[in-house]
Amino acid sequence: MITPGWCHTMARYNSWQNDNIVSAADTLDEAARRADRGAFFGSIAGTLSHLLWGDLTWMSRFDGGDPPGGGIKDSPALFSDWAAFLERRRATDRRILDWASRLEEGDLEGELRWFSGALGREVTKPKAICVMQMFNHQTHHRGQVHAMLTAAGVRPGDTDIFIMPDAI
Repeated sequence: MITPGWCHTMARYNSWQNDNIVSAADTLDEAARRADRGAFFGSIAGTLSHLLWGDLTWMSRFDGGDPPGGGIKDSPALFSDWAAFLERRRATDRRILDWASRLEEGDLEGELRWFSGALGREVTKPKAICVMQMFNHQTHHRGQVHAMLTAAGVRPGDTDIFIMPDAI
């Protein structure tokens, strides 16, 4: 279904695109980042906070690290300090890259079991599906942020995966 190589490529893409989106958002003032723009998580900052929360939640399931705490409804406000968010975003991207770099073929087999706060019950799914979900979730919400940034007059860089630099 997916391979460790695919995961590493997606981790590199995630890091490159988070830098792209966050750098663009960093050109806005705090009020512009926090302005409600009608997205599911309201603002650019709220959506980026939710995205980081999601990455930390999935990574806690994959590598056994600490989950971020809170639930989906708390996630837009979880990382409200911009400077602290930037630091945590970069550290999380390094964590995802390190994890993906260590994956071996068998690491993507089997099932993952966790309690889903969103569903209010225990869930069991194939590990490979869960890994694909993390990367898909990232792309989905970065797309929302990209649209909000564009509407705010900021033009993020390219997003096409074939343009990704080799050195990520």
